[in-house]
Amino acid sequence: MADKTVKADQNEAAEILECTIPPQMEGIRLDKVLSESYDGLSRSYIQKLFERGCIEVGGEVCTEKKISAASGQTVRILLPEPERLNVEGEDIPLDIVYEDEAVLVVNKPAGMVVHPAPGNPSGTLVNALLYRYGEELSSINGVLRPGIVHRIDKDTSGLLMVARDDQAHESLSRQLAEHTITRRYRAIVCDNIKEDSGTIDRPIGRDPRNRLRNAVVASGGKRAVTHYRVLERFGRYTLVEAVLETGRTHQIRVHMAYIHHPLLGDSLYGPPAGSTGARRQMLHAGILGFEHPRTGAYMEFEAPLPEDFETVLGKLRRMQR
Repeated sequence: MADKTVKADQNEAAEILECTIPPQMEGIRLDKVLSESYDGLSRSYIQKLFERGCIEVGGEVCTEKKISAASGQTVRILLPEPERLNVEGEDIPLDIVYEDEAVLVVNKPAGMVVHPAPGNPSGTLVNALLYRYGEELSSINGVLRPGIVHRIDKDTSGLLMVARDDQAHESLSRQLAEHTITRRYRAIVCDNIKEDSGTIDRPIGRDPRNRLRNAVVASGGKRAVTHYRVLERFGRYTLVEAVLETGRTHQIRVHMAYIHHPLLGDSLYGPPAGSTGARRQMLHAGILGFEHPRTGAYMEFEAPLPEDFETVLGKLRRMQR
């Protein structure tokens, strides 16, 4: 596994990521674990980093791309200086829920990354937006994220708002900062939530024990507030609506895991999905509402549950009979 002759120079690394493999990822291919844990790093890019000697496992360089992850392993990724990305439009189908001269609302499928990053330069929502709208997107977030006001995780489906110009971008960003945007999610979580509703008000920051993840932290985190209510119970699982008051990275995933109800299918924060058929975290951004940047009128949009989410729900209901 180890070959110290190809060890990458840490002084030349633009960034070093370090993590410890959690028990639930035992036995999964390490390149898959790393690509699913870092949205901006594709699996093919991770494999190239193995080949270049940029990944250390247990303190030694590993060039074996097919190695399986082991619980408790320490993994370091020495990210080289990123290549300058030339972001181009791609003819990728988009589910546009609403559009006018100021704003778009897009229903993003699970599996699509929002914007390009080193190792993930194509196939993203931004590539699709550039093909369809060209330069008719806000420039505030630069060439890699034109029009992007907020994000949802790669394996989360649902609604995103996109700004068509800088004025709209500033308005939507201000609404996010003031917590006036409506963001309602559907989620399937593990185990039975006994109470009908609740609020989790706990700060979130980088997990000091595992740099792959975020966590509720005692100090150094940012305030995060999630409201939830139970919609349906299945004994070992619960369907909930989660409402974001703030918008931290992985907020719903972290908060639900904190109260011992991690999302079904969440390989980073939860247990294996078992026989439920879940192949991703069961999280869908179903309702999005905001004041229109031009008119000030409140607008609200809803995206139905995607097919894979409905399939898992159907299986859980049948298991209850």
